[in-house]
Amino acid sequence: MRRLIFILPALVLAALIALFWQGLDPARDPNALPSALIGKKMATVDLPGLGARAGIRNADFEGQITVLNFFASWCAPCRAEHPLIKSLRDIPGIRVVGITFKDEPKDSEKYLAELGDPYQAIGVDNDGRAGMEFGLTGVPETYVIDRDGIIRYRLAQPLDPSRLDGELKPLLKELTQ
Repeated sequence: MRRLIFILPALVLAALIALFWQGLDPARDPNALPSALIGKKMATVDLPGLGARAGIRNADFEGQITVLNFFASWCAPCRAEHPLIKSLRDIPGIRVVGITFKDEPKDSEKYLAELGDPYQAIGVDNDGRAGMEFGLTGVPETYVIDRDGIIRYRLAQPLDPSRLDGELKPLLKELTQ
């Protein structure tokens, strides 16, 4: 029992050092948010379209590789990533779909008129239910969904050129082959 009194603090200290060491690992990406949805069937969606645009239903994803982007007109990072989202539309075999998240339809329309509309369909998620189904942590968030409706990628932050070229485009190329 006496030894335990001396060993226990050393074991606790060793455990804390191991925990802190893991947090300081240079290979660790502090911005990465793991998703329990990767490799699983996408959530059920049935959203009305924005204005005269087509809405979004699960059946629309079948047989297609889709980049799904949650955005809002009030979101400054969404504006910053918008040109990169527009560039995805030029990739053959890729469908780009948007979901406005808790945004007034008139504000979303103004946003798209100002910056351009890269989406083949836009669903309106006024109550945030679709966002909850996808585990949305905030906007913007981008997902890649394969032909079978399986989520293959999630980016819970704005898309940037290095992630576009280093992660997203290689995955899209792999999926379209």
